[in-house]
Amino acid sequence: MSIIKPSIPSGTRDFGPDQVKKRNYIIDILKKIFELHNFLPIETPAMENLSTLLGKYGDEGDRLIYKILNSGDFLNNLPDHLWKTKDINSWIEYLSDKGLRYDLTVPLARYVVMHRNEINFPFKRYQIQPVWRADRPQKGRYREFYQCDIDIIGTDSLLAEIELVTLADEVFTQLNLSTTTKINNRKILQGIAQWLCVDAEGFIPFTITLDKLDKIGLEDVLSSFKEAGWSDNNITKLKNLINFSSTNKDWSEVEIYLNKILGDSEVGLAGLDEISFIMRNLDFINLNNNLIFDITLARGLNYYTGTIFEIISNEMSIGSICGGGRYDDLTALFGLQGLSGVGISFGAERIYDILEKLNRFPDFITREDKILIVNFGENYLKYSLPILLDLHKAGFIADIYPDEVKLKKQFNYANELKFKYVIIIGEDEIANDEVSIKDMYSGEQVKISKNNIISYLKNKEL
Repeated sequence: MSIIKPSIPSGTRDFGPDQVKKRNYIIDILKKIFELHNFLPIETPAMENLSTLLGKYGDEGDRLIYKILNSGDFLNNLPDHLWKTKDINSWIEYLSDKGLRYDLTVPLARYVVMHRNEINFPFKRYQIQPVWRADRPQKGRYREFYQCDIDIIGTDSLLAEIELVTLADEVFTQLNLSTTTKINNRKILQGIAQWLCVDAEGFIPFTITLDKLDKIGLEDVLSSFKEAGWSDNNITKLKNLINFSSTNKDWSEVEIYLNKILGDSEVGLAGLDEISFIMRNLDFINLNNNLIFDITLARGLNYYTGTIFEIISNEMSIGSICGGGRYDDLTALFGLQGLSGVGISFGAERIYDILEKLNRFPDFITREDKILIVNFGENYLKYSLPILLDLHKAGFIADIYPDEVKLKKQFNYANELKFKYVIIIGEDEIANDEVSIKDMYSGEQVKISKNNIISYLKNKEL
């Protein structure tokens, strides 16, 4: 029988104990700050009905949804005429009716509609679960990754946007990361599209192409618009607009500039009023990280209707590490009208990569004050096991080596797994009703009365 070399799908990763502890460190900070802001936790299934997912992310997003094959003889219902075609899209309705969730926002909208009679609005929720995308793996982009989302559902108040900006600033301050928050408004983009003579059908393609600016650069973006049939005049107008945005960061100057462009656009001016309210009130808050208005920020997902956010690292080029925005019509897709929401998603995987690369994880995460009791055989267990139980009751992380092996091997094990203390219980220790405790970091070794073990260790940790 041939031996299969084990592997995992590209775009996924295994995480060892130290890595999981570091990831939990990030998630614990997020949970703590979320709950300080009165966000409540929910969870949704890993799989959703395809009818829930499809059509919510645009054509590009739909292609990246992992479809799950139906159980049983799923080909039995496939019409004969489709066997000869290679168009997988025409097969999907017969092969699959479920998919892995692409993000946490659409499942949230579905959840709110299904549970609306149990929810008190405004509903502030957080959700930390994995999502899956059939994307091409690359630096900072994975096929399986955790999203950490917060959303406020059931209010039109722009105070919600202000809270999300300040909350994100708290998160990255506590994680010791320098970031820049970019902010824009989809209504402003609609006004700009009107100024550039882009019709309603062309708006989504316009935002999708504009959203690629950071990935492919200005010249390639402009070339894409030229290939789409744009006039030289409109391409020049867009180029000047982008260049202005990249060189002018003062909000008052940007506001004057946008008023001139959006003067004939009712929707564009409405978006400008919203951004003005947010920027004006954020001036009262002492943010620790940068905040800029970015006129080119588009965020390609179709469901955004108002303010949009994106946060990037100032210390490492890895793409956005947090993003989101206002969506007025998302629950309407599931039959619940008039329920606005706003939310942002923290990219835990990219945040992890940045902290790891910059060596920003605190030492205490993987260097715990653990205790190992050595094993000299069965005759010593009646003395060792009660001590182990007492250590657990006192709140210490403690273990006993499972096998009776040479002391050197047990000490090597303690070193490798970063135990701070080793408790040695031999014949002399039992005879004197005491133990020997070795500090593996300093090398110090002392003998302590059996009854004083807990107090000694607690005093060492003060």
